[in-house]
Amino acid sequence: MRSDRSPGGSGTDPLKIMRFLIHLPNFIKLYWRLFTDRRVSVLPKAILVLGLVYLLVPTDALFDFMIPLGLLDDAAVLILTAKAFMALCDPGIVEEHVQLIDEGG
Repeated sequence: MRSDRSPGGSGTDPLKIMRFLIHLPNFIKLYWRLFTDRRVSVLPKAILVLGLVYLLVPTDALFDFMIPLGLLDDAAVLILTAKAFMALCDPGIVEEHVQLIDEGG
């Protein structure tokens, strides 16, 4: 797993998408480990929770019928939430968890 701290990257390059999908389980594991780590402050955790709640709120589901705009706002919220969460986490703690995941932990 790369430790560049930015899931997904940018652009629509099929290779980038495939690499992201291959590493998706590791990203999920990293986010979960950081979310449950007591050393990570409440602010990044709250941002992550609020972003996920936005995706689940039923009033937002009404706009999902306006494809692709409804799905694009969800994707934007998910990406921005993920990046904000990671940016607000202490880099040392992130690197520690990345290393543990790379080692199979």
